[in-house]
Amino acid sequence: MARTIKRFSDGSLLEFDRGNFDDWCIFLTRPAHPRFAPKDWQYFTRLQQLTAVYGKEKVYADFVIVFDGTNKILDAELLARITAFSIDYAQDALRADIVFTLLYAGMLAEENKAFAPLGKRIKHLGVYQVVIEGMRPREAATFSVGRPWRELADLCHERGF
Repeated sequence: MARTIKRFSDGSLLEFDRGNFDDWCIFLTRPAHPRFAPKDWQYFTRLQQLTAVYGKEKVYADFVIVFDGTNKILDAELLARITAFSIDYAQDALRADIVFTLLYAGMLAEENKAFAPLGKRIKHLGVYQVVIEGMRPREAATFSVGRPWRELADLCHERGF
């Protein structure tokens, strides 16, 4: 059964629902578009676009607010905080709200998945690679595939998270 994460100002809806493996699949429904499960590379691309306009310091600092606030429970106050800081993205406020909320939902899902030893840090690694290191979104989205979790944990530790 679908669980609402957030409804956005344009009527878009973000939900958790049953995916191929568990109940933590994230689905986005945009007005006049079918429901779909956004891929990491898609929202990493949007994040890269925001970084190009607003700078890596701002985008990364806002992401860290979300990262630090993420645990295993959906937090309405953090969702409201994301909407509030997204206003700083001017004409891109809705895009920022959706992207940061997608990242939040992805980290929340990682924190709740069984056998996910890195938890939310796996998303942090991808964001860091795209925003700070300038890695291409598709490369960052597949970077961890097939790598041992301890190697990934070391890479996170080297980057300070």
